[in-house]
Amino acid sequence: MSPDTAARHVFVTGGTGFMGRHLIAELLRRGHTVRALVREDSQKKLPPGCTPVIGDALEKESYASQVRPADTFVHLVGASHPNPFKSDRFRRIDYASARAAMAAAVKAGIQHFIYVSVAQPAPVMKAYIQIRAECEEMIRWSGLNATILRPWYVLGPGRRWPYVLVPLYWLLERLRRTRETAWRLGLVTVDQMVGALVGAVENPVQGIRVLEVSEIRQA
Repeated sequence: MSPDTAARHVFVTGGTGFMGRHLIAELLRRGHTVRALVREDSQKKLPPGCTPVIGDALEKESYASQVRPADTFVHLVGASHPNPFKSDRFRRIDYASARAAMAAAVKAGIQHFIYVSVAQPAPVMKAYIQIRAECEEMIRWSGLNATILRPWYVLGPGRRWPYVLVPLYWLLERLRRTRETAWRLGLVTVDQMVGALVGAVENPVQGIRVLEVSEIRQA
């Protein structure tokens, strides 16, 4: 964190997940205060220095009163390892948790809401994209100042198989007919995602900001 960057009070949902643990550790390293929503039996999964808040991401009332004194809310909850066969889980988990998070953020007077959506449009994962698009629309109607990140696939520990697609992406990005789609649905690393999320935390916006794959890569 630079001398000109104010320390933030950050509330995170999904903090024990693949991306959440990396993000929380980096936010703490940079001098921010972090509190994370967890189930009681998951407290030990949080990085040292993060304050646990016990609750259920699908039930706003289980944690809404404990969001303050946060000024920034990062929502990372979603069905693990999304695939086309999990459409029911997308609505039951992704949609419901986002709706609860926005309601809790509004109630707490959050200054900046950060949401990880998905790159769109795309020829596959239509149910997943539909739910994330609906969540983006909820953000716009909520009145919250928000940053929306739209990765396609995030590479990291346990998620390395798409590296075999890198040569194909290299080719598609150089063909005029497929270039735009290859850029929009490009791969990003967990380090790039964390960098983009930290940048969003430290640089809040007024209104709505959307970060596509190309902007996430530059973070």
